[in-house]
Amino acid sequence: MNNEEKEQMDQAPAEETQESAEKVQETAAAWDDAAETADVKLDGTDKVELTPEAALQAEVAQLKDQLLRKEADYQNYRKRMAREVSEARRFGLIETVTPFLQVFDVFDMAMKAAEQSDNIAALKQGLEMILAQYGKVLEELGVQKFDAVGAAFDPQLHDAFSYENSDDVADGIIIRQWNCGYKLGDKLLRPARVVVSSGPAKEEKSDPESADAQ
Repeated sequence: MNNEEKEQMDQAPAEETQESAEKVQETAAAWDDAAETADVKLDGTDKVELTPEAALQAEVAQLKDQLLRKEADYQNYRKRMAREVSEARRFGLIETVTPFLQVFDVFDMAMKAAEQSDNIAALKQGLEMILAQYGKVLEELGVQKFDAVGAAFDPQLHDAFSYENSDDVADGIIIRQWNCGYKLGDKLLRPARVVVSSGPAKEEKSDPESADAQ
């Protein structure tokens, strides 16, 4: 191989590299021309004028996407609120039931004592302890017990079980109660079941015609 052929072989890779670089430059220039023709920004934002139909379709698609996102957010909100309400109810139930566990313990102790002894005084003392414990628990829960004997009948607080004539108690006054009432703040939990006085018994008027016949 002579020097001339060697020089030609050495120049071939360089010529191919230069040719490839020129092709890349040509391709890049073609892309630049296409971008300028389409009026596309370097950040990719398309500035090509859209037809009214295309613009409307794009707006509809955007609104649909927003609607689906809002619907998903709403469903997640509903599920979260349902969990919170359920947890609040469970917590309220726990707070209500827990104080009564001690009452049941006292009642269980009284029942065991009743099985082993006939001491009426001790049994009475056990019942008094249970009643006192119940009253304490209700007070801690904010439940107020009210008696109705001697009060004027109020349909919002009392449930009239029956009416009775009375020479000593005025009409509309409660004579006695079967069950006391309970309130929680301003809310009535259970009305008191009562017997209401209807005043003195009315004397039956005699029939004059019957008196004359006699």
